[in-house]
Amino acid sequence: MTESGFRRLVLGLLVFNTFLISALAGAGIFYIQQDPPLPVSRLPLAGEQLSGDDKTAFQGALADERRKLRSLGLEARQARIEAASLMGQPDLNKVALADALKRARDAELALRQGVEQRAVDFVANLTLDQRRRLSEGLIEREAPKPPATK
Repeated sequence: MTESGFRRLVLGLLVFNTFLISALAGAGIFYIQQDPPLPVSRLPLAGEQLSGDDKTAFQGALADERRKLRSLGLEARQARIEAASLMGQPDLNKVALADALKRARDAELALRQGVEQRAVDFVANLTLDQRRRLSEGLIEREAPKPPATK
């Protein structure tokens, strides 16, 4: 390799590495400044206030109930897919669309009612102190939060 060819190679590698380092630095800055994700609104997160065994039992009970009612979730998903399909058709059938959305809403409501009833059954067996800790977790999650400032 000649000296000028070697210089071109080194210059090309320097430019490439500069872009690579800039991209990594930009990604790192973006990652650091990114807002934390909002917590998912699910009942098991409120169980974080309970002790280890109670928390595991609470979350397990709700997960078992969700597994039992999985068909309702699938039914709701299928109804939403059907509603989306109906919306995309050239001739909108409002009655069929309303029916598909109603089926999705009813299935989601039944699923939520089942999970909430299981939570009520579980909480009925807790002591007063455990119920208070659980209620504090729910209050913390539902209390209005001040707007984020940047």
